Amino acid sequence: MTASSTRPGPAPCAPRTTEAHTPAHALESPTPCAPSYHRLTASTPGVDVRCAPPRRGGGWLSLADLTAHPDAVRELVAHDARQDLARYGRPLRPDVAAGFGLHRLVWPVSLLFTVPWFLERRVPLLGPDDVSLRRGSAAAELTVRLEAFVCLPDDPAAGSPGARTAPDENALAARLRRSLGEFLAPVLTAFGPEVRRGPRVLWAMATDAVVEGLWYAGGLLGERERARAELSALLAPGGPSAGPACAPGAGLAPAPAPAPFTPGAGFPPPAPGRTGASGTDRARASCCLVYTVGPGEMCGGCPRVTRR
Repeated sequence: MTASSTRPGPAPCAPRTTEAHTPAHALESPTPCAPSYHRLTASTPGVDVRCAPPRRGGGWLSLADLTAHPDAVRELVAHDARQDLARYGRPLRPDVAAGFGLHRLVWPVSLLFTVPWFLERRVPLLGPDDVSLRRGSAAAELTVRLEAFVCLPDDPAAGSPGARTAPDENALAARLRRSLGEFLAPVLTAFGPEVRRGPRVLWAMATDAVVEGLWYAGGLLGERERARAELSALLAPGGPSAGPACAPGAGLAPAPAPAPFTPGAGFPPPAPGRTGASGTDRARASCCLVYTVGPGEMCGGCPRVTRR
């Protein structure tokens, strides 16, 4: 989606990663992936992650409730519809409002998985009952209860409680795809009737949110091009088999790469003699339908344009 329609925060800028910008609650957390969440919160406007049990009430929504109760999805979509009515000055089609709401949910939630992998090579093992979300007009606040994770054998935390090991980088990437896919599957199922799209399109929408989230956060962390390269490898079609995802006994064999996500991160090969990339240098896997309320906001990488 366009930055103006769904993405929290301004365009990438210099990272804010000094301790002075790190919330006090973040400095005290012993959670294995806490350093990544601290850096994400400190550097990314519009995203605030706390290592804490799920919350309910006061605007907080447990992801478990969202996936179990259709009314919770409809309330979230209605919230987005009201925000977008004020934004665009006209009501959104119900399916468009639901699609915007799905993107605004998957975008920050996926960072709970991708940022620890990107920064620490640790993959959280989370379920919907481990995460809660509160969305305001300017920020998405999240709590995450992390009790298990996957890391490489040489990680200093490999022997800690809840740690499982993947034999190599490929296996760890496979575990990331599977963990994130398993987490998002019930979310997409819950939103499906409101978005009115089939599984293939829903997973394409999720792929776009995952890629755009880490690419944006990577830019704020000063590593935009590495994020681009690693996302391309993570979602490369027909990539090599990753082998066993985790140590024996875990029952965690990976799905074929990059299932269930849409193959390819959408970045074109670098042009000869060119370094860097603009924010539009990506072909999206799905159409967000923003043109239905703002024709001038058609994404540069929209498949309606790139696949003609």
